Amino acid sequence: MATGVAEFPVRALERLRALWRKVQYHPSKASLSWLLVGINVAIVVLVVAGISLSAIGLLRDLADEQGLARVQIAGAGAREELRKANEDLLTTTRELGQRPTLRRLLVERRPEALEQFLRRSCQSINATACAVMQGESVVGEFGPQIPWSDVLAAAGEQGERFMAAPATLAQPVMGAVAPVGVEQGAMAQADTRVLVIRFMDESLASSLSDRVGLVVRLVNYRWFSSAPTDAFTRLHSAGLSDGRFAAERIKAFDVFAASFPIFASTGEAIVLLETRLPTAEIDASVRHLVNRLLITALVLVALAVLVSFILGQQVAGPVRALTDAALRLGQGDFSTSIPTAGTAEVVALSRTMEDMRRNLIDLTTTLRLREAEAQAVLQGIVEGVYAVDKSRTIRYLNPQAAKLLNVRAEDVIGRFCGDVLKPRSVHGVLPCDARCPILEARNSGSAQATEHLMPTSGAPRTAIITSSSIVDGLQVQVIRDETELEAVRRARDTVLANISHEFRTPLAAQLASIELLRDGLDTMSAEQRRELVRSLERGTYRLTALIDNLLESVRIESGQLSIRKQSIDLRESVNDAQELIGSLLTQRNQELRVQFAEELPDIEGDGPRLVQVFVNLLANASKFAPEGSVLRVGADVTGDVVTAWVEDEGPGVPEMQSGSIFDRFHRGPDQEPEPGGLGLGLWIVKSIVERHGGTISAARTAENRTRFSFTLPVAREGE
Repeated sequence: MATGVAEFPVRALERLRALWRKVQYHPSKASLSWLLVGINVAIVVLVVAGISLSAIGLLRDLADEQGLARVQIAGAGAREELRKANEDLLTTTRELGQRPTLRRLLVERRPEALEQFLRRSCQSINATACAVMQGESVVGEFGPQIPWSDVLAAAGEQGERFMAAPATLAQPVMGAVAPVGVEQGAMAQADTRVLVIRFMDESLASSLSDRVGLVVRLVNYRWFSSAPTDAFTRLHSAGLSDGRFAAERIKAFDVFAASFPIFASTGEAIVLLETRLPTAEIDASVRHLVNRLLITALVLVALAVLVSFILGQQVAGPVRALTDAALRLGQGDFSTSIPTAGTAEVVALSRTMEDMRRNLIDLTTTLRLREAEAQAVLQGIVEGVYAVDKSRTIRYLNPQAAKLLNVRAEDVIGRFCGDVLKPRSVHGVLPCDARCPILEARNSGSAQATEHLMPTSGAPRTAIITSSSIVDGLQVQVIRDETELEAVRRARDTVLANISHEFRTPLAAQLASIELLRDGLDTMSAEQRRELVRSLERGTYRLTALIDNLLESVRIESGQLSIRKQSIDLRESVNDAQELIGSLLTQRNQELRVQFAEELPDIEGDGPRLVQVFVNLLANASKFAPEGSVLRVGADVTGDVVTAWVEDEGPGVPEMQSGSIFDRFHRGPDQEPEPGGLGLGLWIVKSIVERHGGTISAARTAENRTRFSFTLPVAREGE
């Protein structure tokens, strides 16, 4: 008997193991049709479950946000109502202090009548207590026992309206004090005031609740600071820390709650205004939507099972016939032909597999030959070549690239390309994270970038990296060494080409005008001759402006730009600039409006340089603004700084946010209308403003205009 009992656990364990072997999943033994059903159902279940869980989470988050928003709005409304109640209390207190009856009773010294008067007056305004005080003495009062000296002290600190939480009172109070006009008698010699207070208690909280539509509680700060910690302690502490409010969901009480600290004018915390909203009101609607979502998910899963079973049966039959042939081919037995049988799709697959078997041996031989040729080419070219995988890990590096980077190929294979090339960061951002040519080529097919490489050993290098698109998991990059001399030469050629182009355009226009004027000098009307002369004037002005900008850029670059500081009236600078570009504005039928602040002080600066600033900004605004539009110039003063601006109604340029429009030789791609400039005007403006100790920026205004603003120091007195 004992032996049978001892063997029972062993037999039970063996049965469990046998059952597990029966139910354990073996993909090799599973039916293809049921496997497809299982996969499709699993995918649908995962997708539906993921969408459902995400949707439920979003619904709950939105519900929480709605609940928190409601208690925040209610709390803000209750705080506003509390402020209005305090203001109303001050108004009624002033009216009470000016009532003739009160003045008469004080003169007649009738305490009983004064008490009855205060009772009626205080009850009519829902006040908790009222008192008339002469100096520090209480002449008459109504209501519960109040330490009027403490209340009077709070009024002395805060003024006519006050809030206080005296230690001698169980509830904080809000109140008001007003003088009493006493005309005759001995009492007229003393300082006579009327004080009215109202407890900030449950009655006031109930009144606030009715007004805002949610439950409102007023928590005495003295009680809160000494009370034990509960579920609302963190909420109130957060509100006090923020100084404005705090809101959160209190799970222990199933409510949304917000805390608004109420401070006296002295900065002392008086009460904590708390609003509550039961979560059941919000959760009910969320629960309804969740139920509907779950029902929809179950229906979709059931449909997925049915559709997957039907499709699995159609696919499994033809594929099963090719299983044996595929196994032989997978084992490397290329001598056995692939039989063709079954449906048209299976026959096509069989023929393809047979062709693959016949071509595989030839392909292997060809690949080996091509690999040898590729190695010879990569090792023979001048440029460096390296290849990376999808994660930008180096998989190949030819000797030229290794020499350029001053590394050994075997040491860098398997490393991240950015750790090997070490490109220099731009404004604190690495090119690998912002504008990597490898990543750009994956989207556009090819990409090129100039990188400043900082190798671990050796001098820094400037290289041009050309990247191709990814092929078979590998992406090839060609890296070409670009010396500083070549970079300078390209910059010089670009600048000379721009200068030649910009000078040729106005010269060609002037030459055409001269030829027309010469041929028609005797036949043209006076108006036509004047128009040709104006055209020559505009062309001459443009050439002069281009030459001035070039000379100014040379002075700035060589450090010869000096600023002579003196007291300048900006209005005169704007007038001088308007005279210089008046013909340009007339040509484009544009209007200039000057909007200077009244009493604008003089600034400390160089007059001709500031005229040049306004000329460049106005010329730039005229170029980008549409014909017939309005240009605006304005200035205002804040402290010891004058802020001036130039606005136009043009579309603006994307580079405004990055500040690149102030770079030297910067020209906006495609946005800049013809004729273009050398890209020096805004750079010169920025240089002049900075040498005055100011700053310049560009932005779009609320009126959808482009505004260039710069600051200048106000001239110091005595200079």
